[in-house]
Amino acid sequence: MVHSRSNQQTTSMARSSPIFRKRGGGGLGLTAVAYIGVDYLRHLSPSWHELLQPLLWIVLALIAITRVPFYKHWSAELRSALMFLAALVFMLCTLLYEMISVRSVTAVLGLTWHGSTSPLPDTGQWILLGLNEKLPQVIVNILRARIVGLHHYLMLFVMLGFSVLFGSIEAPGLGIGARYMFTMAIGRFLRAISFASTILPSPRPWCAASRFDVPQHPHRWAQKFYVPYASDSAAIKNVIHQDMVYDHGVVQDDEYRPNWGFMSFLADFLRPLPDGEPAWINLLKKAGGGCNDLLYSGHMLVAVLTAMAWTEAYGGLSSAFIWMLVAHSAQREVRERHHYTVDCIVAIYVGFLLWKMTGFLWPLKNISRQARLKQLEKIEGKLYQAAKDSDLNQVRDLLKQVDSAGQNKNQVGRERAMQFFAGGTIIFALTVVVLAFVLTSDG
Repeated sequence: MVHSRSNQQTTSMARSSPIFRKRGGGGLGLTAVAYIGVDYLRHLSPSWHELLQPLLWIVLALIAITRVPFYKHWSAELRSALMFLAALVFMLCTLLYEMISVRSVTAVLGLTWHGSTSPLPDTGQWILLGLNEKLPQVIVNILRARIVGLHHYLMLFVMLGFSVLFGSIEAPGLGIGARYMFTMAIGRFLRAISFASTILPSPRPWCAASRFDVPQHPHRWAQKFYVPYASDSAAIKNVIHQDMVYDHGVVQDDEYRPNWGFMSFLADFLRPLPDGEPAWINLLKKAGGGCNDLLYSGHMLVAVLTAMAWTEAYGGLSSAFIWMLVAHSAQREVRERHHYTVDCIVAIYVGFLLWKMTGFLWPLKNISRQARLKQLEKIEGKLYQAAKDSDLNQVRDLLKQVDSAGQNKNQVGRERAMQFFAGGTIIFALTVVVLAFVLTSDG
C-alpha cells in the first residue's frame, strides 16, 4: 500500500518535469476562432468591428510581450535566427519575381485579347451553380460568405508562431517561421514558372482592363510567335510541320521604353504606357492582384501551408477548423471566378507536398531533450529504488539532475545578451507583421 502510494507520487512528480510535460491546450484554438469571429463583424456590424478588432490585437500583443521574460528557449531561437533571415530574403526575392511575372503574362497579349477571349469551361463552377439550386438557402449563404481571406491565414500563422512563448508548439518559433517562408518561397517560384509557361484566359474577361494599364495590341513577341498561328487550323498545321516561323508579316513595334536605368530591360515584360506610372516598382504594386496568374492559386497555397503548419505543430480540433476554412476558401475562389477549379486543386496538393519536403527546417533536433533522456536512463535504477523506499527527497534530487542535464554551464555570462536578443526578436517580429499587413493590404 505504501509502495503503491509512493509510486503514484513519484509518477506525479515525474510528469511535472519538463520531460513529461505535454504541450498545447485549448487557448490557441479559441484565440483563432475569436479572431475569425471578430474580423467577420466587419460585414455584420462595422461599428463593433472597429472597436473590437484593435482591442483584440492590443490584448494579444501585450499577453505575448509579458511572456517574453519567462521563455526558456532563446538559445534555440538564436540558432535559428540566421536561417529565419535567409528564408525571409529568399521569399522576398521570389515574390518580386512573381510580381513581375503576374503583370507580364497579362501585358504580353494586350488588352484586346483578354477582352475578347472566352473563359475556359470549368466543371467545378457548374457543380457549385447546380448546388445553389439544391441546397437550403442558409447553407448557400454560408458558402457565399466572405469569412476568411489571405490576410486571415497569414495572421493565423503569426498567432501560431507566437504561441511558442506559451509552450503551445515546439521551440524554436523562428524555426517554424523559417520553414513557412522557405516553403512559401519555393511554392511561389514554382507557381510563377507554371502560370508563365502557359497563359490561360481569365475567368473574368474584364479583369485585365480594370487592373492593368498596358497597350491594346500584343507585344512583338506574341505578334511573331503566337498571333499568326492562334486560330487558323492550316497555319497551325504548317508551323507544326515546318517547326519554324514562316509568317514574316509586318510586326508592330512601337513600344514605349522609359529610362529605368539598369532595370530598363523590364519594359518588354511590364509594357508601361507613356502616361502611366513612371517607376517600375509602382507598376507592380498598383494592380492589387493579377488576372492570368492562374495555375496554381497563390491564395490557396498560403491557406494550405497555414493549415499544414497548424496540423503538425498544434493539432487538435483547431486544425480541423483551419482545414474547414481552407475548403471554404477553395469553393469561394471558384464560385467568385478568381480561379479555375484546377488551380485550387493543384495548390492544395502542391502545398501539402512542399510542406512535407521541408521538414528538415523544423522541428529541429532537440539536443537538450536527448541529454535529459540519457540522464533519465542512467538514473532509472536509482529512481525506482528511491520510489520503492518512499524517499521523496532522493526522488526530487534525481529529477533535478535530469532537468539540469544538457544545459550549457556557460550560460550565466550570456544571459544579458539573450535578453537583448529576446527584446530585439519580439520587436523585429512585430514590425514584420505590421509591415506585411500594410504593404500587402491590396492583396
